[in-house]
Amino acid sequence: MVKLRDLDPSASPLDYYGSELRRLREAAGLSQSQLGSCVFVTASLIGQVETTRRVPTRDFSERVDAALGTDGLFSRLVGLVLRSQLPTWFQPFAEMEAQATYLSTYQAQLVYGLLQTEDYARAVLATGVPIRLEDLVAARMERQRILEREHPPLMLVLLDEAVLHRPVGGVEVMRNQLSHLLAASQRRWVGLQVLPYSAGEHAAMVGSFTALRFQDDPEVIYTEDLISGHMTANAETIREAARRYASLQAAALSEGKSAELISRVMEERYGVQAGSVRSAVA
Repeated sequence: MVKLRDLDPSASPLDYYGSELRRLREAAGLSQSQLGSCVFVTASLIGQVETTRRVPTRDFSERVDAALGTDGLFSRLVGLVLRSQLPTWFQPFAEMEAQATYLSTYQAQLVYGLLQTEDYARAVLATGVPIRLEDLVAARMERQRILEREHPPLMLVLLDEAVLHRPVGGVEVMRNQLSHLLAASQRRWVGLQVLPYSAGEHAAMVGSFTALRFQDDPEVIYTEDLISGHMTANAETIREAARRYASLQAAALSEGKSAELISRVMEERYGVQAGSVRSAVA
């Protein structure tokens, strides 16, 4: 059994989650072992979550809600907990991304985070040699829940062709990632275009950027450097970003031609036969 320690519920979302789990478990008259049996985990894991040594998953939270009859409390809290695992400098962007009604992004190196598969995300995040890799992966997957809403944001994604060819995570990971992109492109609220090598020099040679638009708030532009991210609502920057994005769209392949290129790369570079690709996007 994990040794109990005092928690300050106001210290972080994770501390609040742990303190509430302990409080409501004890109020239900259950030991850590008994609750663990109800949700199919060990008593040790319950103790680790209660003492913030383990970050809860969404599946765990849903099972705890069912076992304790907490009316979705932990399912609601876990989103805040997972978001708090993101790098501190990235959290403000993640919060605004979750509120956006429209986003447009150009990605020069990687698949946009909202369209990454779990294995692709794991390979990307591992390059930073994080201490708690799986928590970061879970946090990135949690970001993608905005795409499952009844009214998800309209999303326009421009990928440099280099993104398709860089074998992040290996052949199988890339095969699944490109299949995932093709499936996502079939959704009516997702527009996916590829900027081909043949475009040559272009309006975003300096790197990736993302624009977020909201129902009532000003638009913002987000960029990243080596160690942090930057957001701005400066009107001149917004105009310049819009001009560059329009230029990129004009130079990019159409959505249909982009899907054909992704399919071709899957077949030629990652060993997928054409018939398999058609099945993946049907």
